[in-house]
Amino acid sequence: MKNKKKNTQLIKTEAKRLGFLSCGISKAVFLEEEAPRLEKWLSQGMHGEMGYMENHFDKRLDPTKLVEGSKSVISLLLNYYPQEEQNKNSFKLSKYAYGQDYHHIIKSKLRQLQDFIKEEIGEVNGRAFVDSAPVLDKAWAAKSGLGWIGKHSNLLTQQTGSFYFIAELIVDLELHHDSPVTDHCGSCTACLDACPTEAIVEPYVVDGSKCISYFTIELKNEIPTEFKGQFEDWMFGCDICQDVCPWNRFSKPHSEPLFNPNPELLSMTKKDWEEITEDVFKKVFQKSAVKRTKFTGLKRNIDFLK
Repeated sequence: MKNKKKNTQLIKTEAKRLGFLSCGISKAVFLEEEAPRLEKWLSQGMHGEMGYMENHFDKRLDPTKLVEGSKSVISLLLNYYPQEEQNKNSFKLSKYAYGQDYHHIIKSKLRQLQDFIKEEIGEVNGRAFVDSAPVLDKAWAAKSGLGWIGKHSNLLTQQTGSFYFIAELIVDLELHHDSPVTDHCGSCTACLDACPTEAIVEPYVVDGSKCISYFTIELKNEIPTEFKGQFEDWMFGCDICQDVCPWNRFSKPHSEPLFNPNPELLSMTKKDWEEITEDVFKKVFQKSAVKRTKFTGLKRNIDFLK
């Protein structure tokens, strides 16, 4: 018991040293509450063309199917709220995509945390996850007491809002578990009211197939013309439901240099984006998550906004 407490504290202290905003731990068990919700969401086709969401249903809900003998899910948050935002006369990018690709940055920090656990605690088996495997990261973060799932389906905290990445380490180590926090959305419907495509179909339910982020990143075909004029200048991702959330008044700028944008990105105007060449795209987004949509995808999005 004493070791469990000591090991938990060691891991949380090291996570903070590595720059994570917070660290919470929950027992690696089947997510009973999430199972019917996920099943219903998929059966209603709210995942659109994201066919991969239908794969590995059991693995999404049961961490022991991802890591044999797993005992704990360590959830971590990493802030990405920027120091300054894009030029006002610009097509918009989601704030998470301003800097270098978060997958690589967070994976590197998780590896360091894994190495630390092995050095300090011993032979602990586990896997690191950053948006790259069938893990319901928001559900685990909420279970681990890091925040509550808001009406826009993002994780929210009273201290820092919602502009952060979520990552996990699933390990075969017994640790002290944290308790979930209470929901503080109250009667607020700011996110539902602000979504221009009405993707938040009811509190806590987002129809992914209507979301601007889905259209500008995930959708490989042409964007349906019925949504023309509804994107409010978003060309990659969308932050509207987070921008209007009262809890994001408490967002503080991150301290991760690799999340700082290429200076060119902040100064570009709509005209610059309309005339962007593949060379400029490669230069501005050299190590960015925006590369996912490719030059042709970004051009398609910009043309749709004209």
